[in-house]
Amino acid sequence: MKRRDFVRYLTDNGCVLTREGGKYSIYQNPVTQQETPVTRHMEIADFTVRKICKKLGIPEPN
Repeated sequence: MKRRDFVRYLTDNGCVLTREGGKYSIYQNPVTQQETPVTRHMEIADFTVRKICKKLGIPEPN
């Protein structure tokens, strides 16, 4: 999945960018207070997308 599409998906599901790390952007779900890093690669593997969504407590994209 393209990173820009995934970031748009995260924000559409209520997640917010909390800070920028060295190689990652840190996103947080304000409802669950869970946060996780999102890599800055142009393409993010499907299993990584599923893992991030599970960690943040949002549904997986189709």
